Amino acid sequence: MATTSYLDLNRCSRPLPPSLSSLSACPCRPSAVTLPRSRAKLGGLDFSIDGTRPVVGLGPTRGLCRPRRRLIAAVARADPDHLGDGNAKQVLGVHKGRELSLNEDAVAENQEKANQLKKRIVFGLGIGLSIGIVVLAGGWVFTTVVAAAVFVGAREYFELVRSRGITAGMTPPPRYVSRVCSVICALMPLLTLYRGQIDVSVTSAAFLVAMALHLQRGNPRFAQLSSTMFGLFYCGYLPCFWVKLRCGLAAPALNTGIGASWPILLGGQAQWTVGLVATLISFSSIIAADTYAFMGGKAFGRTPLTSVSPKKTWEGTIAGLCGCIATTVVLSKIFCWPKSLLSSIAFGILNFFGSVFGDLTESMIKRDAGVKDSGSLIPGHGGILDRVDSYIFTGALAYSFVKTFLPLYGV
Repeated sequence: MATTSYLDLNRCSRPLPPSLSSLSACPCRPSAVTLPRSRAKLGGLDFSIDGTRPVVGLGPTRGLCRPRRRLIAAVARADPDHLGDGNAKQVLGVHKGRELSLNEDAVAENQEKANQLKKRIVFGLGIGLSIGIVVLAGGWVFTTVVAAAVFVGAREYFELVRSRGITAGMTPPPRYVSRVCSVICALMPLLTLYRGQIDVSVTSAAFLVAMALHLQRGNPRFAQLSSTMFGLFYCGYLPCFWVKLRCGLAAPALNTGIGASWPILLGGQAQWTVGLVATLISFSSIIAADTYAFMGGKAFGRTPLTSVSPKKTWEGTIAGLCGCIATTVVLSKIFCWPKSLLSSIAFGILNFFGSVFGDLTESMIKRDAGVKDSGSLIPGHGGILDRVDSYIFTGALAYSFVKTFLPLYGV
């Protein structure tokens, strides 16, 4: 379609008379402008310009003069390159400003994600190195760190129980009961190291908590009792199995080549026990499962695993399982424990399922609480429960497997 220059026709407010012999019928119309012959349609107007004689054709029901905004819009559609109106330029500027704003928001969001990922990597490496040193030290050092993590995790758990999302459907336990339970949970790993078992202590603690709930003012509720007992089990009893695994299985790992060259000042060959090797392999396989599941989900994730955690996919879960088994088998060859390949594969599968269901359990609690993270203690990672949720059930499964199903502890 040919283009035409803009004619300021909007000043005329009266329609043309029926006889259109010329444009002089409208007294406010400007004189004709000499332009090359061209033809264009603007809305309902048909312009034909030939030299100095402009001719305007009208549709059957439309008048010549239009309101200013409609004429500007029609001219903009017909000839955007020659449009010199200030309002149109302002509109274009607004559109460009919105595009720039969207681009700036996208850049800022990507930069924030990059900073978050960098922070997660830095703090993750620092935590991993520190935990490795603590596991190698064992004894009171390992048990004290576990007790501190249990105390913080128990506080986070009871804060989740008291959040709006959960309290909308239940009555939370009193705050003093929550604090006492957090202290009891922190003492459980220490009692496990001192006594070697925790069953009597857990039973006594549960009885005391039930008494405190029944003697409180007002009417005690079953939701208070159930959430408190689950807190004792989830935050206190289950983590104690890591102490039993690391410090309780003191049988020497005789076939481990690293132990033969281990410095005497750091404990010598006696430092490398079945408990130490099993704990290192379990921790490493859990980290591998999380890493491979994340990478596999990002690259191939299409099918959601469960509604509890929408970001988890079947593809990522399968990648995590393969990575967990591969890491367990490789480390079993390095440490020469367990000796059987079938036992190594079974140990890797057990660690993987313990980590997955521990993660899903904590996700279920957070979903009901209506929060994204259990806390903000670790920058880029959230709270303690967000980092140790994969380890809570795994310690009990690993200890039971080594203690019960591996003949001679797998040596």
